[in-house]
Amino acid sequence: MPLRQYQELIGWKKSRALVAEIYRHTQSFPKDEMYGLTGQLRRAAVSIPSNIAEGQGRLTRGEFKQFLGHPRGSTFEVETQLLIAEDLGYLERESTQRLLDQVQEVGRILNALLASLDRVRTSH
Repeated sequence: MPLRQYQELIGWKKSRALVAEIYRHTQSFPKDEMYGLTGQLRRAAVSIPSNIAEGQGRLTRGEFKQFLGHPRGSTFEVETQLLIAEDLGYLERESTQRLLDQVQEVGRILNALLASLDRVRTSH
C-alpha cells in the first residue's frame, strides 16, 4: 500500500486549519509577547503540519512513523501554551477550549495514523 501524499492526510489538513486559528487568536496578544509566547505558540503550531509533510517525504514507512512523533509532541506543547495564554488573560476560556478541542482532534488523528502504520507493518 503506497503512502498517500501529505496534502491528502486529514491530520495535515486539520493542523493547517489549527495554525490559522492560532494566528488569528494570537493577533490580539500584547505586542511585547511577539518574541515570547506569541512566537512560541505560532512556531509550535506551524511545526505540526510541517513535520507531517516532512515525515511523509521520508523514504520508508518506518521513517515516517518515527517522524510523526515530532508533531505529536508539538500538540502537547501547543496545549500547554494555550493554557498559559489563558492564565495570563490573553485568551478567554471559551476560545481556549475551542482551540484545545482542535489540538486534541489533531492529536487523535496522529495517534490513529501511527496505529495504522503499525498495522500495515505487522500485516506483512
